[in-house]
Amino acid sequence: MAAKENYIYLNGVYLPKSEAKISVYDHGLLYGDGVFEGITAHEGIVFQLKQHIERLYKSANYIRLNIQLTREQMVNAVLNTLRRNRLKDAYIRLVVTRGEGDLGIDPRLCKQPTIFIIAEHFKAPSPEDVKPVTLHISSVRRDPVDSTTHEAKSLNYLNSILARQEAIDAGANQAILLDHRGFVSEADITNVFVVKENVVSTPSAAAGILHGVTRARVIRLLRDLGYELYERDVTPYELLSADEVFLTGTRSHVLPVAKISGRLVGDGRPGPMTRRVMQEYRRLTTRPEEGTPIYEELKLAER
Repeated sequence: MAAKENYIYLNGVYLPKSEAKISVYDHGLLYGDGVFEGITAHEGIVFQLKQHIERLYKSANYIRLNIQLTREQMVNAVLNTLRRNRLKDAYIRLVVTRGEGDLGIDPRLCKQPTIFIIAEHFKAPSPEDVKPVTLHISSVRRDPVDSTTHEAKSLNYLNSILARQEAIDAGANQAILLDHRGFVSEADITNVFVVKENVVSTPSAAAGILHGVTRARVIRLLRDLGYELYERDVTPYELLSADEVFLTGTRSHVLPVAKISGRLVGDGRPGPMTRRVMQEYRRLTTRPEEGTPIYEELKLAER
């Protein structure tokens, strides 16, 4: 018997995966004209869902894309997609494109945005099972903030893809991109944190970073735990001389870094602060107050 297909939300309709299709004239496909969010659910809680939805609308506003659903309707569309697929642990990809137009770039040719939501089973590994990653400082620079800024989470990831290709050629897992000034910006799909003598630094908005939802929650967590933290310019020298380096991202949570461009970080194993942040963050992901329950019984349990 063939495995049951997941349902995809597509413009208000739930379709089996094999039937969910968009036009070849969609400007998201033709020009990368759209925005998206990656979101996770853990044990029936969609972690930081409202924060992800808020960032989606901010990104859409920046590229002047009018999403025709309210924030509440979008939240419900995400939850209903999970319910249709009977998922409690999932990775969710929410995409809004400019919509179907023609071969010209004029956005007025797109009369209605395309919205689709994919939800697939995903169980985040326990912190003990997470393997440290290796990084490569790429020659590809992060796009500046006055260009196609990565502060908006758009569908155009070519900048990151080119850097990742370089990292793969160098035998690394991810790439580190510098900004146009030569300061550390971020990794190709994650934000960067540097630890030196128990003080934490992470690149600021000036370096053209994506304002990661996970990054923001980890910053709050670190301060709640009593660590000294600064959002500032970080040099490549500081990155390569750090006691600990870790990455943050929606799907990966907190990732320890073992090596950067051939140089060990510490002894190559997760440091004490990294281990603590990994453990504490994982606990956060299943707390109802940190997200949105998918199912009614979880809502009732909050009362």
